[in-house]
Amino acid sequence: MTRPIIVFDLDGTLIDTAPDLLDSLNHSLAASDIAAVDEAGFRRFVGHGGRVMIERAHAAQQRSLNVEQHDRLLKIFLDHYTLNIPGKSRPYPGVVEAIARFENAGYLLAICTNKYEANSLALIEALGMTRHFAAIAGQDTFAFRKPDPRHLTETIKRAGGDPDRALMVGDSQTDIDTAKAAGIPVVAVDFGYTDRNVREFEPSAVISHFDALTLDLAQRLIAAAQH
Repeated sequence: MTRPIIVFDLDGTLIDTAPDLLDSLNHSLAASDIAAVDEAGFRRFVGHGGRVMIERAHAAQQRSLNVEQHDRLLKIFLDHYTLNIPGKSRPYPGVVEAIARFENAGYLLAICTNKYEANSLALIEALGMTRHFAAIAGQDTFAFRKPDPRHLTETIKRAGGDPDRALMVGDSQTDIDTAKAAGIPVVAVDFGYTDRNVREFEPSAVISHFDALTLDLAQRLIAAAQH
């Protein structure tokens, strides 16, 4: 029988990357003479990616932004971020222990993220975590990306798993919608990057710490989805 699999989102779920993404945002804004953003006010936008963050920062200061400027600032953002991996980014509390818990129980682990694949691989490698994941799929790994359910199901297949014995863990409406469209149960963390409470999107379960991602919870959710 195929081993069960847990697929994690990356930013805001496994790894707290907000400090570095906000540093890169402010670095790009400086090239446009835009004042630096406040972390507390912009943290919720981190999960939307650099392009949206740049757009929101300009809108907040009532500054115009044409397509050419937007593309230029995004390149500055991405170059700065890539050169500084892993920076201040670290796994959330309980992540390392949760990974060990599920590995010891025979689960496959994978990552499905809308972060670029190269940056995802570089980050996980820099944090010494690559060996734990059977597949790491980014927004450009396939011809589709979350919330397209194929991003999740193809990640599972690449890892050698079975979508019928899978669980998704994420922090956003995109993750929840993706899993639901794929018919896969989804656990939402409530400490990630979203401007609305994840309970509003009706995931299978919500946790506030990775200690709550237990073997029993995973087994129950996967079994319930099979009926």
